[in-house]
Amino acid sequence: MIRIITFLYQWLIAMPILLILTILTALTTLIGCRLGNGNFWGYYPAHIWSRLFCILSLVKIEVRGRENIDKNTSYVFVSNHQGAYDIFLIYGYLNHNFKWMMKKSLRNIPFVGSACAAAGHIFVDNSTPGRLKETLQKAETTLQNGMSLVVFPEGARTWTGAMRPFKRGAYQLAVEFSLPVAPLTIDGAFAVMPRTTYNFKPGKIILTIHPPIYPQENKGHDIEDLMKKSYAVIESALPLKG
Repeated sequence: MIRIITFLYQWLIAMPILLILTILTALTTLIGCRLGNGNFWGYYPAHIWSRLFCILSLVKIEVRGRENIDKNTSYVFVSNHQGAYDIFLIYGYLNHNFKWMMKKSLRNIPFVGSACAAAGHIFVDNSTPGRLKETLQKAETTLQNGMSLVVFPEGARTWTGAMRPFKRGAYQLAVEFSLPVAPLTIDGAFAVMPRTTYNFKPGKIILTIHPPIYPQENKGHDIEDLMKKSYAVIESALPLKG
């Protein structure tokens, strides 16, 4: 009975409201960014939208470790990717202005893709060395004065709830620009809405913000060590399996 009520609430009440909010947020972002101050309009409308999304989805959020980061420092945030709610969790509750590093194909999503482009999010284009160089140049220009970058180094949402191997892309930026890497652990988003369904399940998601991993003085980062260390840190805040 509870499942039926939740299903009816989701599709008859929550989703129509959230669809309208999504369109309004995208339009607000587009207009605001074109008027100026893209760092404000590229973040705060989506920040509010994400919180409303979680509230209307009956999802509770707990954040641990906010004291580990400074709003005036630029980080490369790396996170595990459990499900669609990871986006709302980080946008709504990280409380640090950032840009997403995302697949180029996401630019084609109606309203949302245009809003992301206007907000200055970084679409990865590695089709040619020249395009990749342009992506890196944009990232270097963006990551200044406390503006950070959020990347899911798994590349896609997990199918099983378990973490997948990490890819090097996010870490190459941290190495190239000698930026601290701040690991994030998301726990609970897979239970709320895994990749295999469009139906959400009311629940709780925990976001853990770990202490950043800083480059060594005069040496910078070792990318292999950085990947292994951040993977272990992120995994350490997940429940033990078995």
